Amino acid sequence: MSKLMDLILSMRPKQWVKNLLVFSALAFSENLFSKGPALSSFLVFVSFCLVASSVYLVNDIFDRERDRLHPEKKNRAIASARVSLSQAWILAVILLIAGLLLAYEVRPLVFIILLIYLVSNFLYSVWLKNVAIIDVFVVSLGFVLRVVAGGEAIEVEISAWIILCTILGSLFLSFAKRRHELSLQGEEAVSHRKSLAEYSPYFLDQMIAVTTASTVMAYALWTMWPSVVDKFQTRHLAWTIPFVCYGIFRYLYLVHQKGEGGDPTRLFLKDKPLFINVLLWLLSIIAILYFKL
Repeated sequence: MSKLMDLILSMRPKQWVKNLLVFSALAFSENLFSKGPALSSFLVFVSFCLVASSVYLVNDIFDRERDRLHPEKKNRAIASARVSLSQAWILAVILLIAGLLLAYEVRPLVFIILLIYLVSNFLYSVWLKNVAIIDVFVVSLGFVLRVVAGGEAIEVEISAWIILCTILGSLFLSFAKRRHELSLQGEEAVSHRKSLAEYSPYFLDQMIAVTTASTVMAYALWTMWPSVVDKFQTRHLAWTIPFVCYGIFRYLYLVHQKGEGGDPTRLFLKDKPLFINVLLWLLSIIAILYFKL
C-alpha cells in the first residue's frame, strides 16, 4: 500500500488544480451548465492531468540528483528511492499514452495542443529551465495552452483578455516561485537550478512588481471593456476586481512575510484566506454571468 501511495504522490495530484484552467472557456462562454461542452471540457481536464503527471514523473527521474540537494524536494519518492526508476518510467509511459489518446478522442486539435505542451515541457526539462527569464515564459506557456485547449474542446473563440490575464498571472506566480527558491536556499540554490545564478532578490522583486500591476490592470480593463460589457450584458464584473487584488496581495504577503511561494498549488490549497477568496471570486463570476446579478 505504501508503494502504491508513493506512486500516486509521484504523479503530484495536487498539481492537477492548475488544469482547472481548461474550464475557463467553458465558464466564460456561458456553457458551464451545458452537458455536451461540460463533458468535453472534463475529458480534456483529465487528459491534461494524465500527461502532466507523466511529465512530473520524467522530471523527477532526470532531476533526482539535484532534488536530493533540495531541503524539501529530497523527500520526493523518486529522489529518496522509494519508487524505482523502472516503476517511474512504466507509469509515465502509461499515463502519457492514455492522456494523448483521450485528447485525440475529444478533438484532434486538442491532441496537437497537448503535444505542444509535452514538447515545451521536454525542452524545459533538458534545457530551457536553465535559461533565465525564458524559463518562466515556458512555464507561462503551459498555463496558456490549458486555456486554449479548453476553448478548442468546445469550439469557442478564446478571448484575448483571458490569454493576457493568464500570461501575466502565471508570470507573477513563476517569478514569485523563483524568489522563494533564492530565499530558501541562498547560494546553494544554483546547484538545484542553474538559472537562479542569473537572478537576484532585487531583480525578482522588480519583475514581481511589474507583473502584479499588469495583472491587476489587465483584469480591471477586461471587466469594463465595452465589447466585454456588450457580450455579457452586464457592468457588474467590475465588482470582482477586489477579489483579484486581495488574492494577489495575499500571495505577496505569504511570499515576503511568511517565506512561502515555492509551490503555488500547495499554497492555494493550504492557505484558507487565499482559498476562500478564490472560491468567492468563482461564485461571484457565476452569479454575474449566469444569473445576471
